[in-house]
Amino acid sequence: MYKRRTSPRPDRPLRGTGRRLGSTGTMLVAAFSLLVPACTSGGVTAATTTSTKRAAVLAPLPRAVPVALSAYYRQQLDWRDCVGPGFQCATMRAPLDYAKPEAGDVRLAVARRKATGPGERLGSLLVNPGGPGGSAVEYLESYAALGYPQAVRARYDMVAVDPRGVARSEPVECLTGPGMDTYTQTDPTPDDEAEADALVGSFRQFAKGCEARSARLLGHVSTVEAARDMDVLRALLGDERLTYVGASYGTFLGATYAGLFPGRVGRLVLDGAMDPSLSARRLNEDQTAGFETAFQSFAKDCVRQADCPLGGRGTTPGRVGENLKAFFRRLDEKPLATGDPDGRELGESLATVGVIAAMYDEAAWPELRQALNQAVEDEDGAGLLALSDSYYERDPDGRYSNLMYANAAVNCLDLPAAFSGPEQVEKALPAFEKASPVFGRGLAWAALSCTYWPVKATGAPQRIEAKGASPIVVVGTTRDPATPYPWARALASQLSSGRLLTYEGDGHTAYGRGSDCIDSAINTYLLRGTPPAEGKRCAQR
Repeated sequence: MYKRRTSPRPDRPLRGTGRRLGSTGTMLVAAFSLLVPACTSGGVTAATTTSTKRAAVLAPLPRAVPVALSAYYRQQLDWRDCVGPGFQCATMRAPLDYAKPEAGDVRLAVARRKATGPGERLGSLLVNPGGPGGSAVEYLESYAALGYPQAVRARYDMVAVDPRGVARSEPVECLTGPGMDTYTQTDPTPDDEAEADALVGSFRQFAKGCEARSARLLGHVSTVEAARDMDVLRALLGDERLTYVGASYGTFLGATYAGLFPGRVGRLVLDGAMDPSLSARRLNEDQTAGFETAFQSFAKDCVRQADCPLGGRGTTPGRVGENLKAFFRRLDEKPLATGDPDGRELGESLATVGVIAAMYDEAAWPELRQALNQAVEDEDGAGLLALSDSYYERDPDGRYSNLMYANAAVNCLDLPAAFSGPEQVEKALPAFEKASPVFGRGLAWAALSCTYWPVKATGAPQRIEAKGASPIVVVGTTRDPATPYPWARALASQLSSGRLLTYEGDGHTAYGRGSDCIDSAINTYLLRGTPPAEGKRCAQR
């Protein structure tokens, strides 16, 4: 559940997908379920810049709607009351394959809450919380349509569409609840060939499950297709231009829209930005470094607290990391009891996910300290298991949302796999462990998951310039764990009309997370069309 925009988890880099985002997604990677973003205290290396220069440019689509698609652009949405007061829902048709519209449709869930006034209506504001795999409709209903600034909600119809394959839009399905439990508990850091084979086997089993349950969709859940769906929705809403706020992976979706339809760009906010020009390998390695940066901030804060289980005042962040790694090694040898009714114990995999889940938002650090204390001092893994379950969206009855399944399906279709096999992972381990001594080994192996995907990737790294588009605001947080700040800089520089807005602070994304400076700049842009001044920076509250 997206409690609010404080954790649109993009981007997810842990077991369950490969590369990416977060994730929000999402986000983590694979053995964890990666989104694709990350940053180090020293910034992303020169390889990022080089990759950006080499990548091809996303070409815009013809401005005129193709005749074969005209019926989709002319359909009527049948709005009905739903959820709560003021909310309306509808179902939109889109072609399964834009190159072959005759091949059938996908049905997409759409929701809105109309402008409340006062003031002249400015049109529709489409929102997406990230993932890939996060439910935009749920995000709208639980937060955006009720928690965005009143002045914004007064002037815009707040709108969301679950992307194809996500939540209420013909969701991708892969494993049963017990099957997913087994998958999430597989050792993410193999110590020998047998354990490596077991990890590869889990990736293969996951992919086979997706193919068995969702074969029709797997080749058609790309970000390009989702962006084209948004253009159909824009037309059906009666808007000449798209106004949009996307977080984490939602920035990649929004930037892709801008690249395909630059002449239809209205006011776009891309918060927690991804760099679309990077390869899956580069994205995973960068995001690994990003989680290390976030952990360093957590470690510095932890040792100042009386209840830090990883070291007392004066303990260096490096030593805190070594203490956490030692804890993970103990769990690898002897998992902890959790009291879980399904008999799950806390092993290294679930504990690592629990820790990483708390890196998305510094407000979760006290909960993480408590959970670690419970595990270290009382040998009770319940707290870390709860954090992991929240990350995976597993309910108390053992059911999982489709977030991780959609996350994998989109990530593995958008970019070729990071590695061709375990041998390449072994060679990459030093680089990943340098990026993150704490998380690097597990995240390197996690990046192997797309290698066994049943559908060949249709996307590739590419620069997005969106020449001719109206000003686009790109928001970057300097210590964002999932979407590293250098990615925001890179995307803003690629976009012909990009305007970078910087938040100097911790956590994933910035809008609506307590910075009056950030919120004021974005609200002014949404309401007046005036982007922030070039180079504007906002300090942490």
